[in-house]
This record gives sequence, structure tokens and C-alpha cells, in this order.
Amino acid sequence: MGSIRAGRLCPKIASWVVEVAQASTNLNYELVDLADWPLPMNDEPGLPALGVYAQEHTRAWSRKIASADAIMFVTPQYNWGYPAPLKNAIDHLDNEWKGKPAAIVSYGGHGGDMSAAQLRQVAQGLKMRLVSTMPAITLTREMILGGPFDPQKDFQAYAESIRQALVELVVELEPKA
Repeated sequence: MGSIRAGRLCPKIASWVVEVAQASTNLNYELVDLADWPLPMNDEPGLPALGVYAQEHTRAWSRKIASADAIMFVTPQYNWGYPAPLKNAIDHLDNEWKGKPAAIVSYGGHGGDMSAAQLRQVAQGLKMRLVSTMPAITLTREMILGGPFDPQKDFQAYAESIRQALVELVVELEPKA
């Protein structure tokens, strides 16, 4: 989950994405909430590319990401970009991301295409293997302002693009001959 903002919609949206994923593939999913991973800005003395971490929270984060076979980012679009805590969580590591298959699901008042494009650039720079389908869920103003919404009902139009991204992610996980 790419957001730690108070009052965030990410937990509800990410949980729904996981439900779609579990119903669509035989993979195991773990919802990782960045709010549970406090990673202070720039507190590692060394370069992440060296893979030597002084802080226990960075070593734990490294183990978490290294243990994942693939990543599905679920992130909002804030002011045409993705949230700083997600960038910080990514920048804490380097080699743990390399070669990792990944998908991006974004959401926002405009669907999140701009945040997904920025995240895509960063992931490509880290040599992640990104799938081409990037679902972008458009939220109504009422949803953004805290009004009620039911992802099962309100986001059904986006379920197929999430399933397509998952199909592509499964292909990326298959051993290459």
C-alpha cells in the first residue's frame, strides 16, 4: 500500500485488489502496509546499492522485499505523483528490487495515470520487470472526500484490467527457458 496518509483510502482499495487477485490466480498474496514499516528519510549512512544496512528497520524491510516473488504496488495519485513514503520505501533498498516482477495499480480523481507513470520510471531504473497493463481506478469526488464506497460494486469496471495485469505478472513469474 503506497499511502500512509491519515484518512487514506488505500487499505480499502488494496484489500479489494487482493480479493480480485486471490479470485483470479493461484498465487499467495500478502498485503504490506507502509504504515507498519516506519522508514525514516535518509537514515542509512551507506548507499542502498551496496546492500549494507546499519539500521535494523532497513534490514527488516530488505528481508521483506527480498522474500517476495513479485510486487503489486497499489498507490494513490497525490498532486500528480505518487506518495513520498512509497518513494522513500523504494529508495531504502536497491538490489532487492532488481529483476523483481511488478505491477502497478493506481487510483485517484483522475485515475492515477501520472503517478503510475512516475512509479514506472523508478521501477524501470531499478531493473524491475514491469507488466504493461497498469490499472487506474478513477474515484469520484465524494469518495475522495470520505464518502462511502463499495469497491465490489463501485470498481467492477476496473476488475478486468487488474486481472489482465495479474495474467501478465504470472507470465513474468514463469521460469524462462
